[in-house]
Amino acid sequence: MSAQPLAESLVQSVDWLAIAPPTVAAVVALAVLVADLFVPESRKAVLGWVSVAGLAAAALMLLPLLDGDRSTFCVSATTRACSYTADRFTLVIQFLVLGGALLAALLSVTNVDDDRRRVPAGEFWFLLLSSAAGAALLPASRDLATLIVALEVASLPAFALVGIRHGDERSSEAALKFFLSSVTATAVSLMGISFVYASTGTLYLTQVAQRLPHVDGQLHTLAQTGVVLTLVGFAFKTAAVPFHFWVPDTYVGAPLPVAAYLSVVGKAVGFSGLILVTVVAFPSYADVWGPALAALAALTMTVGNVAALRQQATRAYSAVRLLAWSSVGQAGYLLVPIAAAGYGKDPEKAIGSTVAYALMYAAVNLGAFAVAALVGRSRSGNRISDYRGLYATNPVTALLMAFFLLCLAGLPPGVMGLFAKVTVFSTAVDAGLGWLAVVMAVNVVIALFYYLQWAALLFRAPEGEPARHRVPAPLTAALALTGVLGVALSGAPQLVLRFAATGLF
Repeated sequence: MSAQPLAESLVQSVDWLAIAPPTVAAVVALAVLVADLFVPESRKAVLGWVSVAGLAAAALMLLPLLDGDRSTFCVSATTRACSYTADRFTLVIQFLVLGGALLAALLSVTNVDDDRRRVPAGEFWFLLLSSAAGAALLPASRDLATLIVALEVASLPAFALVGIRHGDERSSEAALKFFLSSVTATAVSLMGISFVYASTGTLYLTQVAQRLPHVDGQLHTLAQTGVVLTLVGFAFKTAAVPFHFWVPDTYVGAPLPVAAYLSVVGKAVGFSGLILVTVVAFPSYADVWGPALAALAALTMTVGNVAALRQQATRAYSAVRLLAWSSVGQAGYLLVPIAAAGYGKDPEKAIGSTVAYALMYAAVNLGAFAVAALVGRSRSGNRISDYRGLYATNPVTALLMAFFLLCLAGLPPGVMGLFAKVTVFSTAVDAGLGWLAVVMAVNVVIALFYYLQWAALLFRAPEGEPARHRVPAPLTAALALTGVLGVALSGAPQLVLRFAATGLF
């Protein structure tokens, strides 16, 4: 009689609709790779548009899932546990991931076509779509094994994307740094997960949460070590200080659309994984990871903003490097609500604040990278000084860039940025983390300097003959999408907070 339930548990039906978003991205990736064998060199650009269409189709597959939560790959024992769950949290993060990948793809269409001698089109689009598929799988993962697999499917193609330019030593060096740091993070995470499994006997997040508080005394130290190592591994993925050292060189060495992709989709992958292992799998250890993440948040935002401020020391500093350090600082703000969730006061609101901030950050940061891609077409160095007088040649683009920078700084008319920072700030105060709120306020003031200086430079008189920037259609589409999204959200920022309600609890 015991064999019958076991057989039933091994034969699982698959909810194809629930897994459609990452599946569509993966299928299109394989289709592009095969098509690359038959498409002539002169028509490789069609692969880019097929990839853009595939990402759009994957994002549209989220619409049928809005009716309610769906789960698949489940086992039924004493309690029901599933490996894949398409709940509200999953859909919001998948929207962020697939939308971010779509905008990065629009930035890449012209870039790949212009640099076809050094960037193989078929391989590039296959890697981008594969990484996006893994990134879309990760927020739906509800067991530690699937979580790590999704993390690696998102990360491994990203290494190759960073170093994909043939003959570019800086690109190869950036890929190597990114690879070594990520492999270290994965090794640490795997060791931690193995310790958690050894002490609890399960990989399902909900079952881990139930069993961790009741681990035998002999296994208590093993469980504690496993929790700590797992958190350290995911801290690497979020680029939290002191695990951030790969970020500036990786962003500068990678093709610019890939840097844009990593700044948004890569960050979403790391933070969604961190949320799942903390508030879903390890809530009983909130007294450990709550203060640890609060300290990491303070350190990360401070190091990121101070390093960005130090870029002012030279006139020739890179705009992409400044955006990289800004990204590290923004990661600190994103950590604040997750830390607040560890203090047990309305964790659902706290996680919703992180997701809402990530959505707003994604829109304006991708917009800033789109402008950087435009300037980089005529100024290969892409230095801050190259933006001087942009308003004289491209007034609409300059106004958009100023708006994006004001959003990142949290100043009107970038109301969405201000709203996001106030939301995170109030979450810290409500959790009793007054000291962290003060650190955040100081960092916001520090960041004002370099954001406003960059914005002011756009409207100053150009030195010498101003560069004329031709805006290709894909780049125009990316600028228009991010601009419209930023303006719309600044008009109704509360809609983001409602949309970002996670449903994890």
